[in-house]
Order: sequence, then structure tokens, then C-alpha cells
Amino acid sequence: METIINFWNQTGFSLIAGNWKMLLMIVIALVLMYLAIVKKFEPLLLLPIAFGMMLTNLPGANLFHEELFAGGHINWTLLGDNGGVLDYLYLGVKLGIYPCLIFIGVGAGTDFEPLLANPKTLLLGAAAQVGIFIVYAIARLTGVFSGAEAASIGIIGGADGPTAIYTAIRLAPHLLGPIAVAAYSYMALVPVIQPPIMRALTTEAERKIVMKPLRKVSKAEKICFPFVVTIFVALLVPSAAPLVGCLMLGNLLHECGVTQRLDKTVQNELMNIVTVFLGVCVGATATANTFLSGKTLLIMCIGIFAFACGSAGGVLLAKFMNLFLKEKINPLIGSAGVSAVPMAARVSQREGQKADPGNFLLMHAMGPNVAGVIGSAIAAGVLLALFGA
Repeated sequence: METIINFWNQTGFSLIAGNWKMLLMIVIALVLMYLAIVKKFEPLLLLPIAFGMMLTNLPGANLFHEELFAGGHINWTLLGDNGGVLDYLYLGVKLGIYPCLIFIGVGAGTDFEPLLANPKTLLLGAAAQVGIFIVYAIARLTGVFSGAEAASIGIIGGADGPTAIYTAIRLAPHLLGPIAVAAYSYMALVPVIQPPIMRALTTEAERKIVMKPLRKVSKAEKICFPFVVTIFVALLVPSAAPLVGCLMLGNLLHECGVTQRLDKTVQNELMNIVTVFLGVCVGATATANTFLSGKTLLIMCIGIFAFACGSAGGVLLAKFMNLFLKEKINPLIGSAGVSAVPMAARVSQREGQKADPGNFLLMHAMGPNVAGVIGSAIAAGVLLALFGA
């Protein structure tokens, strides 16, 4: 009987009985997995995040130890002696490796031709980043968050999961779990969040604006673009060089035409492997003690406002530009300036066709959409530079 009692006291069932927070976190993880599998909310990353969240909150499993990474530093001595499997995988997140590898795959799968064909849309992608800085200011005014924490929360407005993770790792690693969950949840809700904002800020006549077909972009332009962007951004905002450099490397592998094997690898095998590791490790940071707090709820609320501001910023700039342009821009494509590629562009296309079934905005919307990927990385670099990370 003593042996049985000792065994019971060492089981997770015994340990969880007095810890309702862990039990609640497991329930939250199961809900997120339901949303990923049944509702298809960003399943490729939300499912690994939710599973990692479940693993880290299983009492007694000892897969992840927050104390090894406390204070923004890695305790290599304790890691070598007591590290769990997720502790070692988490090094790829902590050192900023996984987000950069994800960006190589994103770059290889991104076509910058719509942006090159209509460079004005670069401004729309930049305007959509206004939500990042508005929400940074709001988070600071609450008095709850430090400058570094507010900057990490603001990046949610860029609707770019890897960039949000990269920024949070360096500025507020203790908030990585809620920030990542918020970023990917709102990315999945783009078709729900954006349309009301787009309709509220535009008239029916504006939504019916038909844009001219895009010009054909030469292969030389496509190949030169990654070099120009990398050099310019690295000189302007050195802190953004890792993300933008990896993004442009992936795009160059795709466009140059002589590295088909590498292009295929980074878009598929590399992207898939890193996505699994990144998702599980980010979920592992959502422990009961850090996730179940007032700050988490506030981050979720502020995050959706950041996303709404970003969507509105692109639309409003397009309306302003139309005051001076002979060839008008359909303001609906401005909302695609957030980095949710290509989902935001599809929303612009769908809203445009509701106003005029013969209006095709998808390729035009891809311009600000891919510009938003660059814009969010630059915005992250600015915030990292400001806070000395």
C-alpha cells in the first residue's frame, strides 16, 4: 500500500489536483486545438502552439523550465543538468533562429511583382504599420507595461506572427506566449475583423473603383529587388537586417532561377520543420503562472485594437492619396497593408466584388500586402533599436 501511495503522489493526477491553474491552461490549450482543427484558425502554427501549451502545463512532465531563461538570460549550467526536451528546442526561439528561418521560407513563397509593378502601394503597406505605434503609445499610457513590453504588444498590429515572436523574444520574453497566441489568433480572424472596418471607412463609389491592369515586371527587376531592399533596410535600420535579410534571401532563391532545389526546400521541408519547432516552443512559454494574469487579458484586448488600427491606416492613406492621383486607388486594397499574406488581399478582393462583381482587386491588393511584410519587419527593427535590444 505504501508503494502504491508513493506512486500516486508522483503521478500528474496527484500533482494537478491542487493546481487549478494548470488544469485551466490544459482546457485553454484544448480549445485552441479545437479552433485550429475544426475551425481552421491558422492551423499550421496554432495547433503546435496549443499542443506545446498543453505539454508545458502537464504537472511532473518537466519538459520546459522557465527558470532556465529568467531575466532574459540562459542559465547554461542548469540547462545542461536539468534541461527538458522543450528547453533545448526553445534555444532556437530564444536565440532568434526560428523566426529568421521562417522568413526565408516566407520570402521564397512571396511574389513581389505586384509591388514592383505599382510602387505606390509600398506607402499603403507602410501606413498599415501605424497600428503598431498607436498601440505602443496606448500600452504605455495604461501604466501597466514598460516601454519594451508595450513595443512587443504593438507589433501584434502588423499581423505578422514571426515578427511578433522575434520582437517579443528580445524585448519581453516573459510575454511571448500571450503575444504569439494573440498575433496568430487575429491573423486567423482577418476575414471577420477587417470587412466592417473597410466598409465603415469607404463609400460605395470608392469600393467600385476599377484599377488598371498591372504592368509586366522584368526578371532583372525581380532579381535586383532583394539586393536593393536588403542593403537599404540594413543601412537604415540595422536591427531589422536579420528578418529582412532572410526574407530577401528566400525571395532571391525563388526568383534567380538557378536554385530550384533550395527554393523547394526552404518553401516546404525547412518551413514545415521550423514551424513545428517554433509553434511547440512558443506554446511551451504559456505556463499557468505567466499566462493566467491580468496582463494577458489586456494584451488580447490591446492586440485586436492594434490590428484594427493597422487595417484602417492603409484604407485612410489610400483615400488621402486619391485626392492627388489621376488614376484612383481603390481604398479597399489599403487594408491589405497588414502582413497577413495572402489572406488580407483576398478580403480586399471579396469586398470589392461585393460592390462590383466585375472588379478584380486581388493582384493590386497583393502589392500593399507584401509591402506590409517588409514594413512590419522595419517597424520591429525601429522598436528594437529604440529599446537597445
